[in-house]
Amino acid sequence: MTAFISLACARRLERLLRTAAFVLVALLAPAANADDGIIRSAEVVPGDGGYVLNADIDFALNPRLADAVSRGVALFFTTELVIERPRWYWFDRVEVERSLDYRLSYHAITRSYRLSIGSLHQSFDTLEAAVLTMQRVRNWHISETAALEAGVVYDVALRFRLDTSKLPKPFQVTALGSRDWNLGTDWRRWVFQPGTPGLQ
Repeated sequence: MTAFISLACARRLERLLRTAAFVLVALLAPAANADDGIIRSAEVVPGDGGYVLNADIDFALNPRLADAVSRGVALFFTTELVIERPRWYWFDRVEVERSLDYRLSYHAITRSYRLSIGSLHQSFDTLEAAVLTMQRVRNWHISETAALEAGVVYDVALRFRLDTSKLPKPFQVTALGSRDWNLGTDWRRWVFQPGTPGLQ
């Protein structure tokens, strides 16, 4: 009797481990393949009252995403920036962490694409024109001048991605493990020292 219970428990444990491994692979697959775009250039420069970011991001919507937008599904994108101060005695300290969020949608009545960035909205006649606006980040205010100390070298990381967590629930399930719904760039990293031009 004891041997039978032990065998049943072992089989359940094996099934549980297999299921956990499958779920883990499904969750990690999108992150590992997020290479449909590339950041061509990026720099942090002084701006009005602080520092701003300029960047050029090269990506294209695949047919599945373009079709989803044209059928009324809003797509959400985000550009993420992290600036850290290296510390030899402990983990690096995050000095700046910002995100620039986009909402791309199609309005059938006006037959136009609408791109929302925060509270700002802009309409475009073509999907290509809306995408081009997301590809060019200009004068994005990322920090006040006092937030970054002059003479200190900081590590900067930037990436762009489709945020599937904001999709309607049925599409979130579809997007899980699907390469068609996995649009993004790898992190682009460079160093920045206030008072000197950023690497491009």
